[in-house]
Amino acid sequence: MGLHLYFLRHGETVFSKSGNYSGSLDPELTAQGQQMAADFAQAYQALPWTAVFCSPMRRTMATATPLAQAVGLELQLRDGLKEIHYGVWEGQTPAWVKQNHLEDYIHWMTEPAWNAPTGGETAVQIANRAMAVIAEIEANYTEGNVLVVSHKATLRIILCSLLGIDLGRFRDRISILVASVSLVRFTQYGPRLELMGDRSHLNPELRALAGT
Repeated sequence: MGLHLYFLRHGETVFSKSGNYSGSLDPELTAQGQQMAADFAQAYQALPWTAVFCSPMRRTMATATPLAQAVGLELQLRDGLKEIHYGVWEGQTPAWVKQNHLEDYIHWMTEPAWNAPTGGETAVQIANRAMAVIAEIEANYTEGNVLVVSHKATLRIILCSLLGIDLGRFRDRISILVASVSLVRFTQYGPRLELMGDRSHLNPELRALAGT
């Protein structure tokens, strides 16, 4: 069977609706976001799960909890799975950032691997902490289904790292909508992407809430 890593982005928050940078801010799920978590649990609870790893933020824990409770697993919280820290951009809109930190914004948009939001993290820094968690999972679980619940930028960067995609292109190459699922299976040839950004587990009304 081998190791199957399921990557789930948290459900909707007020920031995923508005497009403001939330990063290390810790909003709760909206009512729709809570339903997204419930829909995921309903659709995926029949799989034989081995472990659930989760960012220790409220929006990710609330997304992971329905599935974990349904299958009787504890959440394994890891700081390495937290969202990008946006520094002084936290809570602001892209328009505000362009007005107040234009040079940093241009550098970050052009090459985010090595350029950070003002006072925040680069993609390389995120990859270093997040991939340490993936390495821990690989070392401890050679078989089975493992769920990783994290955030948009972090999941994009993890997938780029696993699939050999330039970290500086994580926004250009990969889309991770709220409550979407991606699957990577580890084979004798390395990680293989088998599912990308799937939201078929959500009811049609929730699927229409794309968010950012």
